[in-house]
Amino acid sequence: PLARLEHGINPWVTFLILPLFGFANAGVALSGMTADDLMSPVPVGVALGLFVGKQAGIFGLSLLAVSLGLAKRPEKSTWLQVYGVSVLCGIGFTMSLFIGNLAFAESPLLVDEVKVGVLAGSVLAALAGMLILRFSPSHPSR
Repeated sequence: PLARLEHGINPWVTFLILPLFGFANAGVALSGMTADDLMSPVPVGVALGLFVGKQAGIFGLSLLAVSLGLAKRPEKSTWLQVYGVSVLCGIGFTMSLFIGNLAFAESPLLVDEVKVGVLAGSVLAALAGMLILRFSPSHPSR
């Protein structure tokens, strides 16, 4: 019965409760922001850093490590799956929020812009990674 309960609530916790918890604890205050603030260099740069930077770094170094013989691609995985996982790595936002708070401690508006960028980049990474993994072949072709 407990395993069935856990299995039943898992999607709710994963896709609703945890994201709401993260959003509430990020303390994003949108009340003083304009559309121009949301498209300023800070939120756009942070979102692109999470979405593009993390996937490029993780996938690029994974590819390099395998090419140099320092690592092996996991058995029964495709490069597209490795790429999908590297895109999902853009979800992690704890350090991004921490560094953003340190960098812009004197400007509450910029701290809020960082938070918006982190949340946007994380959502974009989650959706893109999910779609890549969902539609990638399940086994490498021989």
